Amino acid sequence: MKRNNKNIAAMLLMAAAAFVGSSCENDNINPYEYNNNGSNQNQGSTEVLKTKIAEYPVGSLVWTKDTTLTESVEIPVGTSLYIEPGVTVTCKSDVQVPIEIVVLGNLYCMGTTEHPVTFTSDTKKTEDWGGIICGYNSQEVVLNHVDLAYAGATPTESSASFQNHLFKSTIDGGVPAFHFCNVNGKFVMANCFLHDNYNDQTYFTGGQGVIYNCIFADNGNATDGGEAINVKAGCKLDIANNIIYNACTNAFKLSNSGNSELIPLTQLTAYNNTIVNCGWRRAKNKKGGSVWLEKAIAPTFVNNLVYDCRYGLKQPKKDGADIEHSTVAPNYYFASTETGVKQMSKNADMIIWNDNDIKSSVAGQLNPLLKNFKQSDKMNINCEIDNVQQGAPLAFDRSWNFNLQQGSPALSGGFTGIQRIFPTGLAFFGMKKVMFLDNCNDQNYYFAAPIPTTQFGAAL
Repeated sequence: MKRNNKNIAAMLLMAAAAFVGSSCENDNINPYEYNNNGSNQNQGSTEVLKTKIAEYPVGSLVWTKDTTLTESVEIPVGTSLYIEPGVTVTCKSDVQVPIEIVVLGNLYCMGTTEHPVTFTSDTKKTEDWGGIICGYNSQEVVLNHVDLAYAGATPTESSASFQNHLFKSTIDGGVPAFHFCNVNGKFVMANCFLHDNYNDQTYFTGGQGVIYNCIFADNGNATDGGEAINVKAGCKLDIANNIIYNACTNAFKLSNSGNSELIPLTQLTAYNNTIVNCGWRRAKNKKGGSVWLEKAIAPTFVNNLVYDCRYGLKQPKKDGADIEHSTVAPNYYFASTETGVKQMSKNADMIIWNDNDIKSSVAGQLNPLLKNFKQSDKMNINCEIDNVQQGAPLAFDRSWNFNLQQGSPALSGGFTGIQRIFPTGLAFFGMKKVMFLDNCNDQNYYFAAPIPTTQFGAAL
């Protein structure tokens, strides 16, 4: 049965009160705690909710302390949850219904470089909890300096996302770590680290968004696959300067599926991203391997570095991309094995070939010279199993550095005439309403993808 607003408020109150550890001296703030005949008083003020680091609009939910969730949380329509820098949200795994954070309203995760917001699980195993699933009326979501891991659990009919008719209409697999679906809403993912998630890292079926300076590492499973960035119709996206490592099926799966008179075709610009060791475990079929385009998608996809992935840019034989209106070169494709060279060649099955791309014609040619990266000695580009001993990629190592060494042939040749969809960025007015009390936590409310550069790949 769908929860009513009174139950939602009670659940949020319990979630806000159930915490372990402490990220600051303030308790988690829920406006319902301070409601006295409708006055919404907090710390002596009737105008703001005040914490150690900021002031928030009355009616906001604010998490200031580490929080352990023992059941799903729903943020009601019209309500904003703010999560302060350094807060860790731990989802319990030994629950009957996998925990989800369902955002029917707005969510602002305000991490910083030194104090990210963390979503994790108690056992730190993939598929421990569901993910952050946003609703059709969710207007704004900010994920800034967020560590999001161990998500992707399969929902039940009692799950919050299923009860709200989000993402799944049938129970046939897990949810993504982050899902956004409001065509008229906005989201940003900036400086985030998504890793060890069981299915897709992200899944977008609508919305205006910018994704930049993020790392997507180690996701998917051999049975269901898993993309790092999965985009359907109804989106306008700038995606730049990200590192994608070891996505089970594709780094990017881009499609205009789901389009109708009410859902516009997607507009997408993806540039200066680094894609490494993707497409290794897709045993079910041959769909993808680094970047997969289908169903009339017409992206701008340039200046990307694809390093030892199973295939190059691909599309299905039927119902493929709108190549006439796409810009899909130049990109840089490196293969250290003869198998990799063959699978990215002009004659490879379903390949999208462009003479303006830069590609290895023999194994090891045009090595882009990553500063610090290690592959397994048993590396097998077609291993189809998540087992390092049989050639799967090594687990992601945060000490790796995917920037290019001096003298790299990939330092030049990129196209800088890219027209970003949001050249001045996206404004998030819920962030504008926050008054930070110290400079170290102060954050802008505009987010813009970086300008394109002549080098291929990301620079983080």
